[in-house]
Amino acid sequence: MQRRFSQVLREQWSHVYTEKIRKQGEADLETAVKFGKIEDFDIAQHKTIQSNECIILFPKIEKKTGDEMDYTEDTKDNDDIISPSRMGTNGNGKITKSEYTAYRLPLLYPTVGFPCIDVRALKGKTGVTTYDPGFLSTCSCHSTITYIDGPNGRLLHRGYEIQELCEKSDFVDLSFLLLYGELPGKNDRIHHETQIKKHSLVHEKLIEFYKGFRYNAHPMAIMCAVVGALSSFYHDEMDIHNLDHRLLSAYRIIAKMPTLAAMAYKTSIGQPIVYPKNSLSFAENFLYMMFSIPAEEYVINPIKAKALDKFLMLHADHEQNASTSTVRIAGSSHANPFACIASGITTLWGPAHGGANEAVLNMLGEIGSAENIPKYIAKAKDKKDPFRLMGFGHRVYKNYDPRAKVMQKICHELLEELQIKNEPLLDLAMELEKIALKDEYFIKRRLFPNVDFYSGIVLKALGIPRSMYTVLFAVGRTIGWISHWKEMIEDPKQRIGRPRQLYMGKGPRKYVNVDDRTDQHESLMGSYGKKKVDNDNNDNNDNNNTKTKKRGSVVLLKGINENGTAATNDDKK
Repeated sequence: MQRRFSQVLREQWSHVYTEKIRKQGEADLETAVKFGKIEDFDIAQHKTIQSNECIILFPKIEKKTGDEMDYTEDTKDNDDIISPSRMGTNGNGKITKSEYTAYRLPLLYPTVGFPCIDVRALKGKTGVTTYDPGFLSTCSCHSTITYIDGPNGRLLHRGYEIQELCEKSDFVDLSFLLLYGELPGKNDRIHHETQIKKHSLVHEKLIEFYKGFRYNAHPMAIMCAVVGALSSFYHDEMDIHNLDHRLLSAYRIIAKMPTLAAMAYKTSIGQPIVYPKNSLSFAENFLYMMFSIPAEEYVINPIKAKALDKFLMLHADHEQNASTSTVRIAGSSHANPFACIASGITTLWGPAHGGANEAVLNMLGEIGSAENIPKYIAKAKDKKDPFRLMGFGHRVYKNYDPRAKVMQKICHELLEELQIKNEPLLDLAMELEKIALKDEYFIKRRLFPNVDFYSGIVLKALGIPRSMYTVLFAVGRTIGWISHWKEMIEDPKQRIGRPRQLYMGKGPRKYVNVDDRTDQHESLMGSYGKKKVDNDNNDNNDNNNTKTKKRGSVVLLKGINENGTAATNDDKK
């Protein structure tokens, strides 16, 4: 009888690496300076402070109960309550002076990057929280996986430059590096790749899931569902406190993602599902499952496989982005890893996160032809014009996107190798790249083509349909998600994510009986097909021969939902 993977892994391999490879989160961050109150602090006498501390001054603080404001008028405009003039006051609109209390905060220094103020004890010791929507200035965790140096255009995975990794390595090596912290030796790589290949098949029962989706279901909708459903097949091997189970879950997720993605594509176009081949590489296998059909032999183009491999590497991890943070906060509740990865997929589906490369092709379609490029570049320079050049510049990188340099090279190699002709979008993209890179406006503002610009072109050249762009992003990013999940679980000080909020709603107020309430929807009467009628009116309104449905003091016109939107076919069924 074949021994289970967990037994082999425990005895032959994992224990070696728990000693040999640096485990993440073994100890809490220790600080020489402790958070504390400074007694009898005199700002005039403190001309200097230590390099590992910060001093913060607070006025006399009292927790607001809501009684400071007047809520007697139920129709009071809420904007007045949260107006800037009231911010920083006790509700009376006046800013007062008071004695201050000083606190010493530890200042933490990273391996590379900017120092960080340690505010973990802030709420407990001062009663004050920080306000930072989107966590733009907040470190939600400590990590050793990826570092981004935006101003200088650098991306490091475990200390290695992304350009060097892409030049000298492949996705399998990178997945080992992200998961374990070091590049694999020869035997390590053989073992690692073997584990990925042996877990690439999915349970036959899972294939039946795909038959339940509508024929034109979006592949990302399918991925959200089936990845979460994987947990139903492995419920007895998902103990997150067990190292073997964590690694086993990691390999299952990494290996099955290309299979699930290809199955989603085949389902969306009505073709039979293709099973993986263990003789192929990670990227080759994915292309094979995507484009082969039973009726003919599929020949894999090595340039295409190389381009896809680099695409996956460039999207493997990108520090604490929206989807990675979602995976971490879901995992902080000790949810199973499949559910956590599914949460990352749902976040990635958002157009503000994972849909940028698709937006590039949509933009190229809008431009239409090379003759229109000067016109659209002028529109992009006009601040009053809503048009924006997608795929240029980056929120994090204030210099050239280091991933774009790699993808640019791959893009040109691929187009040259495939000899693609009479492809208007690709020709247009190359012409737009030439013009933008020479334009002083873009050079001065460092609006260089980013990885999304080139990756959209690469995926188009590979024959990947647009509906699959974000799916491929998810396939590549899975190794980053599961590495962060593993790192977080192995942190002994890990706690469930529980952000604070700055509450700006109404304070405590008395309950109002229904007969005494103001109808909040009166201002909307007449909008979206709604009409105000008397309660004594009959249910059938003969005005304009329109059939209506009565509810309270509002008549809903046929074909209009209760929220005022047009009813879809599904709503009418």
